[in-house]
Amino acid sequence: MNERVNEAIAQLTAEIHAHQTVDGRFHFCFENSLITDTRMILLLQAFTKEKELTNQLCERLSSLQNEQGYWKLYADDEGDLSATIEAVFALLYAGYYSNDDLPIQKAKTFIRKHGGLNRAHSLTKITLAIHGQYPWPNLFHLPVHVILLPPSSPISFFDFSSYARVHMAPLLLLSDQPFVMKNKSISDMSDCFIREDQELIPEESRSLLTSVQEAVKSLTGLPHKLYLLSRQRLLTYMLQRIEKDGTLYSYFTSTFYMIYALVSCGYQKHDPIIKKAIQGLIRHACSTGRGLHIQNSPSDLWDTALLSHALQVRPASDVPLHEAEQFLLKHQQTKFGDWMVTTSHTEPGGWGFSKSNSIHPDVDDTTAALRALRKDPSLQSHYTRGLKWVLAMQNVDGGWPAFERGKTNPLMTFVPMDGAESASIDPSTADLTGRTLEFLGTDARFPLTDPRIQKALSWLRSHQKTDGSWYGRWGITYIYGTWAALTGMRAVGVSKDDRFIKKGVRFIESIQNEDGGWGESCKSDQEKTYIPLGESTLSQTSWALDALMMVHEKRTPSIEKGIACLLRKLETKDWTNEYPTGAGLPGNFYIYYHSYNYIWPLLVLKKYLSLSS
Repeated sequence: MNERVNEAIAQLTAEIHAHQTVDGRFHFCFENSLITDTRMILLLQAFTKEKELTNQLCERLSSLQNEQGYWKLYADDEGDLSATIEAVFALLYAGYYSNDDLPIQKAKTFIRKHGGLNRAHSLTKITLAIHGQYPWPNLFHLPVHVILLPPSSPISFFDFSSYARVHMAPLLLLSDQPFVMKNKSISDMSDCFIREDQELIPEESRSLLTSVQEAVKSLTGLPHKLYLLSRQRLLTYMLQRIEKDGTLYSYFTSTFYMIYALVSCGYQKHDPIIKKAIQGLIRHACSTGRGLHIQNSPSDLWDTALLSHALQVRPASDVPLHEAEQFLLKHQQTKFGDWMVTTSHTEPGGWGFSKSNSIHPDVDDTTAALRALRKDPSLQSHYTRGLKWVLAMQNVDGGWPAFERGKTNPLMTFVPMDGAESASIDPSTADLTGRTLEFLGTDARFPLTDPRIQKALSWLRSHQKTDGSWYGRWGITYIYGTWAALTGMRAVGVSKDDRFIKKGVRFIESIQNEDGGWGESCKSDQEKTYIPLGESTLSQTSWALDALMMVHEKRTPSIEKGIACLLRKLETKDWTNEYPTGAGLPGNFYIYYHSYNYIWPLLVLKKYLSLSS
């Protein structure tokens, strides 16, 4: 077995090295749900005369259609209504298909069978509304004045999570008037609109909207001037967060809505800001096995940090990492971002996800970058700044969020939009808390007695599920969360005999597949319960093995079976290699990290060699 493991490590290392670019980073595709492709097609049609890229995107998009007419988000998905609607609209808008073509007829049959445009995700309805294909959703009527509300109000704009704010700013501007993009050539989607009773606002959302409207009434000043000031503040919020590449926070989705919001505010289609934003999004393109794809946010920093660390773990590779380290150091952030609103005493020092990201750091990328830095006195100042920033992000409850401290106002989850419960706030999560603890224990050498460690452990223990698992927010799902929690707790010195640890291990071992591996369906994060995939994936098998190795500290039958499965999966690649194990928004946005098939197997195979029999 050791010989086979060493051979696999050598092969993975060679393949990783081939992905290193001249500037030192490791470049892999961040392949996400198809909405970035569909909306890029819309942008290209509305704002440019670019034909080649449009055709490439349309060709890949059409190739992903199921024989039954629908598009899906992952292999075991039975068809996704919103994805199908967006794909149909984009392909018709581009002129790639006409309404009479069989693929469109089959897709529209699926759409009507599943409730029509009316049953689509809120953001799909908004995309259609922008293009005059759907009435602006009645549910979305937060007043633009929310940007003026002080922190003492029931909610304020800065109560939203950072990733919600950067989408809410353009959406508030667009829905306020409401805006419709005029284009006579747009294909009519009205045959998929099923007329029904007016959408009812849920009681919780109605209460929230009433509270906001009452708070708005308390604002002093002339009503029209307050209205104009609100729109100007939202516009300024967007403009101040545009990165050097022209994108808004480096995200495709927020930049997409920003472009239309700018037009709604009077900007011309050929305005330099809009042209640069579109060019920035075009640079998000990456190659996949099925053709060209638009990434929501390129993952160069994340991939480079994780791979640099994996290559350094013993037995260390001979891949040159100096340039990768310099790439990471160059992108440590020095600007104050929105995170300072709740953490004003902290200096910048975090890292973001993409190389164009200069003001939106996150905890996971920062700890990953810090792991990758050599223990060298010349790098101490970078390390200290990053560590201080991570520690400052710890929530009052003891856990860690993804981006900002203190974005936990439960009222925000009642915003009447699909997915608000996941996107509107940025609470502590098991995966962020566990991974941060793993860094603090293994790399930063924090002792178990440290009060910050104790608070985090208390949070983790209180959020373990009855079956022993933890819910993972940014990966799929219970395997991801349980792996992070177990490795984090062990890294800071929690005993392997701790009852929470033992319960977590029982969960991991109880869901091991017959082939020795692990695999969980994307359906888990929607159903909020573990749902097996029925097959094993490389990343989920690696996460489970890492957790078991961290606890058992020796080779066990379950670990041996898992390693054997991992080696087989590396040799015989199948559909599971492309199964998304990253999560963005439950039920809507999933990620196949091309790098994950290298990072996690390499780490666990190296760790396996260090275990005693």
